[in-house]
Amino acid sequence: QVELVESGGGLVQPGGSLRLACAASGFTFSIYTMKWRRQAPGKERELVAVIGDSGSTNYADSVKGRFTISRDNDKNTVYLQMNSLKPEDTAVYYCYATSPWNRDYWGQGTQVTVSS
Repeated sequence: QVELVESGGGLVQPGGSLRLACAASGFTFSIYTMKWRRQAPGKERELVAVIGDSGSTNYADSVKGRFTISRDNDKNTVYLQMNSLKPEDTAVYYCYATSPWNRDYWGQGTQVTVSS
């Protein structure tokens, strides 16, 4: 069965960096579009970054220039490098896998807290 396991979250000071990872299993990783979404307390879950099966990427305006999504198809893993973190980046970050027929799977999430 499809399994997505996020890691790398934690507490970081404003201006700091974190690298999230999402280990995938149970499906043909290379043909899936991978996404990172986040949900802050009291807010709706929002799309942060997307990487297609071809490696093309797209980002929310709020993270452009600070976050980088990448994938390693040999390791079945997608990453989110987050730099210049701000308190408003505090949220639970979820990894999503979208199949070629548009079915979504997601993991349990990892907490990112940006605070001094």
